[in-house]
Amino acid sequence: MDNKSRISALEHLIKRYQDSYYNGEAEISDAEFDKLWEELRSLDPENSVLKKIGEDSADGFPKAKHLIPMGSQEKAANPEEFREWALGKNFPVYVVQYKLDGASLELQYEKGALRRAITRGNGVIGDEITRNARRMAGVREKLDIGFSGGVRGEVVMTREVWREKHAGKANCRNAANGIMRRKDGIGCEDLLLVTYDAAASGDDRYFPDEIGKIAWLAARGFTTAETREFESAEDVIAYRAEVAERRKELPYDIDGLVVKDKNTDMADLRRARPENQIAFKFDLESAVSLLREVEWSESGATYTPIGIVDPVRIAGTTVQRANLNNPDMIRALGLKIGSAVTVVKRGEIIPKIEGLARPELAPAALPPGEQREIAFPDQCGSCGSGLEDAGTRLFCPNPGCPKRLLHRVQKWVSVLDIRELGEKLIQQLFDKQRVRHPGDLYTLTTEELSLYDRMGELSAAKVLRHIMAPRELSLAAFIAAFDFEGVGELIMEKVVQAGFDTLEKLRAAAVEELAAVYGLGEITARTIYDELRACAREIDGVLAQGVISIAPPPDEGALKLRGYSFCFTGELETMKRGEAEEKARAAGGSAKSSVTKDTSFLVTNDGESGSAKNLKARKLGIPIISEKQFLELLSNPLLAGELRPETAGSAQDGPS
Repeated sequence: MDNKSRISALEHLIKRYQDSYYNGEAEISDAEFDKLWEELRSLDPENSVLKKIGEDSADGFPKAKHLIPMGSQEKAANPEEFREWALGKNFPVYVVQYKLDGASLELQYEKGALRRAITRGNGVIGDEITRNARRMAGVREKLDIGFSGGVRGEVVMTREVWREKHAGKANCRNAANGIMRRKDGIGCEDLLLVTYDAAASGDDRYFPDEIGKIAWLAARGFTTAETREFESAEDVIAYRAEVAERRKELPYDIDGLVVKDKNTDMADLRRARPENQIAFKFDLESAVSLLREVEWSESGATYTPIGIVDPVRIAGTTVQRANLNNPDMIRALGLKIGSAVTVVKRGEIIPKIEGLARPELAPAALPPGEQREIAFPDQCGSCGSGLEDAGTRLFCPNPGCPKRLLHRVQKWVSVLDIRELGEKLIQQLFDKQRVRHPGDLYTLTTEELSLYDRMGELSAAKVLRHIMAPRELSLAAFIAAFDFEGVGELIMEKVVQAGFDTLEKLRAAAVEELAAVYGLGEITARTIYDELRACAREIDGVLAQGVISIAPPPDEGALKLRGYSFCFTGELETMKRGEAEEKARAAGGSAKSSVTKDTSFLVTNDGESGSAKNLKARKLGIPIISEKQFLELLSNPLLAGELRPETAGSAQDGPS
């Protein structure tokens, strides 16, 4: 297919999947959508679809600000994590509510009359869908008292209504989310608002505790979330198990419990993540399938097993590929081609093979005689070296492996965010053996670059100018840029925080000292130790060029954004994206390459665009802020509470 035909096909697919997303269909995952988006941008950066997408798909509703900002909560995925949280709280009473699986909505009242209804949006500003909300069951037009403030709830569709009228949608949640955003409002009468929170305008003491709040909502005629009280963490754990067993019998979907202190603490609720409440999730949704093949994905020197299974439906999507992690997992589980396996979705996004399915749940397994062992690759496809099986990873140990060297250069360019130096140009420079190590980039000349990719001297000079722009990296980012196998920036941040906060201290550390860092382990510690020595000449060579330097350890008092994470997208005006990420890290925050459920802020100068990251942030309720707001936040971290406020209650449809 030529480029013109492919561009046309991508335009059609992006429009189709964008439309299905806003109508609650969710035909493909966010990652799959991102790939289509990036492919179109690479083929036709000025394509009108990239500019218009999001303008027409935002449903045409006016925007309005929340009275009760819709943030997210801490989460516990299992009893152990919940016990750890509860141990630090030791509340005399735990208030426990169903965690509803729908779409969040805020009703705003003035003197007892409904004035507007606002969707979650970015957590601070959402779409006003008042006309649609008035048609939903559970929405009260007038209250019996002159209350001014907000009422929070979850828009759900009952399973019965879904089966009878909307079974064409993937699930109840998708159906509810799509219908509530319809311009014509058709179908909104099939939706139900279940409330769980409220806040009075200008009066933090209007609701002294959470039980009283639920009673108040019920007295006003609202449908309320099931709410219970327990005196111990073990009682809560037992209740979760009980509810998990019978949740399929409930009229609508829930995906866990919300556990909170009985007393309403507005100071806590205004934190970026309130400390006195947590989402206690149910076990991951799973399905049983048959393992048909194992493919080995190659990234740099590492070979990662990917299981190919018979198609199964999990959390509303069809799964055929699932992570197998590493060789040790295959051996520990005794997996074979033909095994019946349990497939789960992590965070409802990443499929993973969790283990062998129980015999009574695995009638599809092949007879033992027809099953076969999983074949491990034993030779590097790039350099021919024998692969090394370290248990937790299978990799090429040859430090001179071309694939490994190329990946290191690519990683360096990525960490430093030298976007002008594209993959095609890197590949050409590598193939010509002009750039084999990161330090080689700083020996390039304009004349040389102009010979590649038909750039010409002006373009070559621009690329070189960006390569040679002085940069100061944190120690964690600097080491991560050298692409040590299995060692990313998050791991290095743990090492730095453990006191190995200069290159000299890091080089002097023994394997045993590194292994003692929480969350590292001996294998990762050995990798860091060995790679520091293997790459010593490269590291010193880069620093000797004088372009790149390592930032000194920050003072403890300067880490004002500790606990916050940022993702940057689009063009920035005053700095490059990599510089912005370094500023975030220098202030104690972290920088992410993609939007995830734990991202605190998405930073962009085009908050209304329909980019995949913007869409994901809106979907997860993550605040979208501008570059100017980010810089203001660096100067005044207290603004985080205003940019990401959570002033009354939890976001039950928050990231899961």
